[in-house]
Amino acid sequence: MNKHINNIDGSYTLFLDRDGVINYRLPEKYVTKHEDFIFLDGALEALKRFSQIFNRIIIVTNQQGIKKGIMTEQELISLHEYMISIIVNNGGKIDKIYYCTDLAISHSLYRKPNIGMALKAKKDFPEINFKKSIMVGDSISDMQFGKKLNMLTVFISDSAELPRKYPKLIDYSFRSLYDFSLLFK
Repeated sequence: MNKHINNIDGSYTLFLDRDGVINYRLPEKYVTKHEDFIFLDGALEALKRFSQIFNRIIIVTNQQGIKKGIMTEQELISLHEYMISIIVNNGGKIDKIYYCTDLAISHSLYRKPNIGMALKAKKDFPEINFKKSIMVGDSISDMQFGKKLNMLTVFISDSAELPRKYPKLIDYSFRSLYDFSLLFK
């Protein structure tokens, strides 16, 4: 791995992917309903811990299911309100959620690995310094997004193969968001 996590303080921003990092990813499906949104083991505890450390916690998530007609934007907003209410009730926080509904084939500026969602976050929160930010995700596009902005990257996966395959993209790898949070006891 390339970098070390040193001196993380309140000036840092934590960027998180959603599916596969905070909640269970549904194989070959989209999370469209509250009952399908199931937090990963330890995710709520991790978010509580991160809320005491990071100045901002931002979710950046590709949600092309809307453009595919699988769900409406209002259903996504309702799902996010539900998620945030549970996070807050468990002592955590999310400052804002940015999502891109564009299809993967569109190559939209706002769809990860492109950086449009981060640019929106910087506009909303001018104090964000991408060099003092961490991107946590479970896909290579999440890692590319982080590296394009000079962020520290944290890959969430059970596999040790991908971190070895992409050493320039992945600074740290953990089995879960909770395991990553244990660095900040």
